[in-house]
Amino acid sequence: MGRPLGKTGLAAAIAGAALLGTAAMAEERTQPVVLELFTSQGCSSCPPADAMLAHMAGRDDVLPLAFHVDYWDYLGWADSFSDPAFTHRQKGYARKWGERMVYTPQAVIGGVDSTIGSRSLEVADFLMAHWSVPERIDIDTHRRGETVEITLSPHDAAAGPLPRDIAVHLARYDPIERVSIPQGENAGLEIDYANIVTDWEHLAEWDGTAPMTLSVRPGDHAALIVQQGGQGPILGAQRIGLAE
Repeated sequence: MGRPLGKTGLAAAIAGAALLGTAAMAEERTQPVVLELFTSQGCSSCPPADAMLAHMAGRDDVLPLAFHVDYWDYLGWADSFSDPAFTHRQKGYARKWGERMVYTPQAVIGGVDSTIGSRSLEVADFLMAHWSVPERIDIDTHRRGETVEITLSPHDAAAGPLPRDIAVHLARYDPIERVSIPQGENAGLEIDYANIVTDWEHLAEWDGTAPMTLSVRPGDHAALIVQQGGQGPILGAQRIGLAE
């Protein structure tokens, strides 16, 4: 579960996130690296990680998404953004990696690496490592009114075949919300939450061979997440919200 972290931790989180401002994205990458934060309004260790995520929300080379889990909801305060589906997603990573427990705040980078979400320097190291990895797929989008047409195709045949079990997801999110928390571990705090996932939709399965085209109605703020099946590595991502 949560781990205590006071003012020193918050300062370190903000300082670590600031370091990311000096990191240059690898020239060959055009897609952001996905940063998933599993968090809760009821977890006293989470505000520093939430602040880090909010700091990164304005970057183009990172796609930070906050998944609010529900297992803190019975300990004094029910998170207004929590969804059991997000707890299920976090547990899916735990099963994938052979871990017996889940906790908050947990940061997952690129569907591959994981660390305590308030350890901003470790998050920064993982992000920089992922920026140096060439893209595996191309994502082309065309807006047609309220609909976005998306075409997925292998990026470079020389890099070898793609996995045959690729899941295509759509994450809709709220870019910013301020919440006053009257009860629970964060009682008395007013916290700004960023990129709060409100809906996670499975769009399609793709075998990674021939190009695939699909049309979606993403809403104002949304992102496409292309991930190897079984919650493996994230192979591609792109913001496709109408207000982006």
